[in-house]
Amino acid sequence: MAAETLYVGAPGAARPAVRGASFELHPGSAVGIAGPSASGKSTLARALAGVWPPLSGKVTLAGAALDQYGEAALAGHLGWLPQEVVLFEGTVAENIARLDPDPDPEAVVTAARHAGAHEMTLSLPGGYDFEVAAGGAALSGGQRQRIALARAFYGDPAIVVLDEPDAHLDAEGAAALNRAVAGLKARGGAAVIVAHRPGAFVQCDAVLTMVDGACVPRSRRRTVARRRGGRKRCR
Repeated sequence: MAAETLYVGAPGAARPAVRGASFELHPGSAVGIAGPSASGKSTLARALAGVWPPLSGKVTLAGAALDQYGEAALAGHLGWLPQEVVLFEGTVAENIARLDPDPDPEAVVTAARHAGAHEMTLSLPGGYDFEVAAGGAALSGGQRQRIALARAFYGDPAIVVLDEPDAHLDAEGAAALNRAVAGLKARGGAAVIVAHRPGAFVQCDAVLTMVDGACVPRSRRRTVARRRGGRKRCR
């Protein structure tokens, strides 16, 4: 995957929240995206996941722009965990399988194992057949997040884009997340992880910082801070 001089804004926004972001993501690697609130992190994540089209520039996967893939084809290559987790009314298995009308049970369990959600799912009444209320109201925030993470891993995609994947996780869940990313890298996959907490970047080979909509290597953050009057942009 590569981001090439991306300018991205929310639909109807007067100005882009992401301005000129560029980086490459190679198989077997992970990149972290850090930065303060409202710096453009989630906007960038949505563009990388194909949710919002860029205003200019492009995101490519295997050399082709994301909009050249059909929706089903893109979903087979790319897994997405949004910041606001939404679960559907149905079973845990149906949620992991993205409401596939004919899901492969083995693929569902594999996705849950990859995401570190298998044992947690088995602890629910009925296990994979546990009925999830609309929005996941019957589950804790951490349980919802781990099921959504398994959904991102369903079908063993080449790339996963994870926006604040540890926001509702306890220490056990955070450790499971890091194992999930390590396993993905070992299988030749790649990940983009947007987060505030440094613990989410344990498996990242590089961390970029969003500063006023631009992506800079984290090692440059102090230089950027000095150039902008000494304000500390991120930790």
